[in-house]
Order: sequence, then C-alpha cells, then structure tokens
Amino acid sequence: MLLFAYLLGSVPTGFLLGSLSGVDVRRSGSGNVGATNVARVVGKTQGLVTLAGDGAKGFIPVFLSLQLDFGLAMTSLVALAAFAGHLYPVFLRFHGGKGVATALGIFLALAPLATVVLLLVFFFVALVTRVISLASLAAAGMAPIVFWFFSHPPLLIWLSLLMALWIALRHRENIQRLISGVEARFKL
Repeated sequence: MLLFAYLLGSVPTGFLLGSLSGVDVRRSGSGNVGATNVARVVGKTQGLVTLAGDGAKGFIPVFLSLQLDFGLAMTSLVALAAFAGHLYPVFLRFHGGKGVATALGIFLALAPLATVVLLLVFFFVALVTRVISLASLAAAGMAPIVFWFFSHPPLLIWLSLLMALWIALRHRENIQRLISGVEARFKL
C-alpha cells in the first residue's frame, strides 16, 4: 500500500494535462506542476482538473487504507507516502508540486468535516487577498488547530503539522514574494 500510495502520488497530473495542451508547465509561469500554475498557463479547466487529480492522489490511497482497516498509524504512513510522491515524483525526477491539493485529498478522507472548515479558511483568505499561496499557507497552518478543535487523535494532529511545515517549505519562494509584496494575485 505504501508503494501504491507513493506511485499514485507521483503521477504528475498538471504536467500531463499541460503536455496534452502542448505546454511544459515546468518551463512556464511559476514552473510548478500544481493546479494554480496549470490554470494560469494552460487554462482554468485544466487547472480544476489538476486540482481534482492531485486531490484524488491523496484521497484514494488513504480511503483504501481506511476501508482495509489498516489503523491510523499505517494510514498516516500511507498518507505521507502519497504526499511525498506528489512532492518528489519518480516520474519527474523527484521535482513535483507543493502538496496543497494532495493534502486536501488526504484530509478529506481522514477528517471530512474539519477539512470543510479548512476549505472555508482557504476561500476566505483567497477572496480577501486574491493570493492563492497565502490562502494555501493559511489553510495548511490552521490544519493542526482545526483537527485539535474537532478532537481528532493526536497522530492526525501531528500528521497535519508535519504536512503544514512541508507545504510551507515548498512555498518558500512564495513567502519571499509575499514579504516583498510582489506575489501574484488572481483576477476576480
């Protein structure tokens, strides 16, 4: 299951959709293979499909792990394997995305109600600031607090903290642009 989760996580949804449109998203826009860059350089529809595909890469192995009753410890490892696959995909020489959509899929499988709250945080920050990276960082940062508030097991809280830190690390260039005041904003 760990290998399956990693390999599924490694499927480069945004890169594949960009390639189908004749665009190497790694060499366009921000150079990221995630939904935001795909939406900017290929189109909103492909961006939404990338979001759904990257979310499914986290949801499917975690959902299967839960259905097979692997327990929270093993399911957390499956989640980390899928997440690591997205960040470091074997199919793109270990240069992947930032993990936000894959984390969304993972958390939808593990804690759906708490994840809805995190989506509300994301949309609120995105609408107020029109900055997707800031909304992503806010939702990721709030995850451990929201899971604690909903009385989820400590292991899930630690998993969300680890993933939030990993997401922040992957957003370090965005953080620099946010500090400098030059981070891209989306149009309403």
